[in-house]
Amino acid sequence: MLDFVRNNRRLMLLLLLVLVFPSFVFFGVESYSRFMDGSHDVAKVDGRAITVQEVDNVVRDQSERMRQMLGNNYDPRMFEGAAARQSVLDQLILQRVVADATQKNHLTVSDTQVRDAIQAIPAVAQLRGPDGKFDDKAYVQLLAQQGMTPEQLDARMRFELATQQLGAAVGSTAFVPKSLLDRLIAIRDQQRDVQALTIKSADFTSKVTPDAAALKAYYEAHLSAYTTPEQAKVEYVVLSGDALAASQTVTPEELKSYYDSNIQRFRTEEQRRASHILIAAPKDGKDADRKAAKEKAEKLLADVKKHPETFAEVAKKNSQDPGSAEKGGDLGFMGRGALVKPFEDAMYGLKDGQISDLVETDYGYHIIKLTGIKPAETQPLETVRPELEAELKKQLASKKYQEQADAFGNTVYEQSDSLKPAADKFKLTIQTADNVTRQPNPALGKDNPLNNEKVLKALFSDDALKNKRNTEAIQVGPTTLVAARVVDYRPAAARKFEDVEAQVRQAYVAQQAAELARKAGEARLDALKKGGNADGFGATLAVSRTKTDGLPPKAVEAIMRADATKLPSVVGVDLGAEGYAIYRITKVDTPAPANPGQRDADAQQLSQLAGQTELAAYYDMLKAKAKVKILRPAKPADGNTAASDAEG
Repeated sequence: MLDFVRNNRRLMLLLLLVLVFPSFVFFGVESYSRFMDGSHDVAKVDGRAITVQEVDNVVRDQSERMRQMLGNNYDPRMFEGAAARQSVLDQLILQRVVADATQKNHLTVSDTQVRDAIQAIPAVAQLRGPDGKFDDKAYVQLLAQQGMTPEQLDARMRFELATQQLGAAVGSTAFVPKSLLDRLIAIRDQQRDVQALTIKSADFTSKVTPDAAALKAYYEAHLSAYTTPEQAKVEYVVLSGDALAASQTVTPEELKSYYDSNIQRFRTEEQRRASHILIAAPKDGKDADRKAAKEKAEKLLADVKKHPETFAEVAKKNSQDPGSAEKGGDLGFMGRGALVKPFEDAMYGLKDGQISDLVETDYGYHIIKLTGIKPAETQPLETVRPELEAELKKQLASKKYQEQADAFGNTVYEQSDSLKPAADKFKLTIQTADNVTRQPNPALGKDNPLNNEKVLKALFSDDALKNKRNTEAIQVGPTTLVAARVVDYRPAAARKFEDVEAQVRQAYVAQQAAELARKAGEARLDALKKGGNADGFGATLAVSRTKTDGLPPKAVEAIMRADATKLPSVVGVDLGAEGYAIYRITKVDTPAPANPGQRDADAQQLSQLAGQTELAAYYDMLKAKAKVKILRPAKPADGNTAASDAEG
């Protein structure tokens, strides 16, 4: 809504992230109270350690969830590097201090809230069958696969819901005064009429006549721009779970067994379609009213049994169920558990086309006509064979990958002078790439492992460059390991001045032309401020903070910040390589009051931002009181980093 909102997006995203802890995606998250060997600690909160392994687990969990969400658009690089790991460490620290505050304030939630939250988890919600029944056995198995029991999940969910209460309580205390809201809306919506005068750099290029000494000096001052980066020719092998899945074979017996154990997924229970006529008679209504309703229903029942073909017409005219009356009483197809029991029992006791006797429920008296039956159906094995084969292959590949991963890592390490032993042992292809640099190369494709930060760092390490040894097996995805080696290396080298003289000349002329344009623009601006000629300005543009009319952001900012108490007013903006622009403000329009609906929306958004700011300050206070101590950078568990203390 407001400039402040736009300018603080990073803060808002961070706060939303920590407000919504990964509470409902519980797979793979370590216990907050876990203690490990102190040599692996990266931070301490009130004396309690956060380990490298905990950071690794959260990074891996978040990476896997994102991979499942994005599919082919997933880029593992977003979870690599020091910044990503530091962000995870910050999350864990914040979780610790909020957890402590939750316990100290004795916050808790009800059993109903815990149950509803657990049942909202997608993996759990899928365990409810078409009949509405919850598969308790499958639920226990699902948790067991994650190393949890129902009791443990209940406790974790209860605690995490309680921590969310803390954030909600603090954030809700913020408010925005009416006068401030009105002022911010007025600032946002204010509109200024401006005219532009652009002094282009291109108009000054002909005035720049560089000599050899100037070009040589520019070349030496910008030598890095004319340096060929260090490059390497690389060999690499990839152990991939996806490739293993494609190579797996599934026997008919395995497929049949898997189908039988998952047959509930492919079974559709019987469904019935019915129409009804309702004569309303609430259970707690007067006896006389209920008697009258029953008499009316009995009369209608006699009529429709005598003339079944008129059921829909009678329902339209007489049924007091507003949801179905206009459709002739039609309720559509439904399975068991969708309706109240007396109605359901009566419906399932009818034959197709048959009309029931009166059925009494808490809503009144129903006349039911069965209009269709969809029998229970189970998809045959052949229909779901491709789906099941893919699932089984993935499971088999996952198991095989786990078996091979350690052996792959040992092989590339123990026989470090070549990748051929690993390629032969695991039936992998040795791939090659040239002109590999320390920075990712888009030409290789974003999924190429040589664009992975960890792989590039290992390739350009002293061990790989000087000794030509294999890198270690590096994990670049949840089920993907890569090992690489440098077979040829070309160090960085400055290109000769004679080879790049044309490029140097072009860059120098552009720089000097932009400088001349800036000086000319500033001189013209100074003259205008002293009452000089205002010729040369373009057509009038209407500009506001939300309507920029194509102007550069720095120009809009300068226009809206300019003193407009005395018009016309002028302001200059250096556009860099494009030149220099002068904007002449001729009119300021005060916005009309926002309509009530828009104003309420603005107030709500600003209040939310104020609440998030309050919450950020509260979290900072908690961390300060918790004596957070950062022991080392949050590098992966296999990194070799000396500990360095820093108080947080």
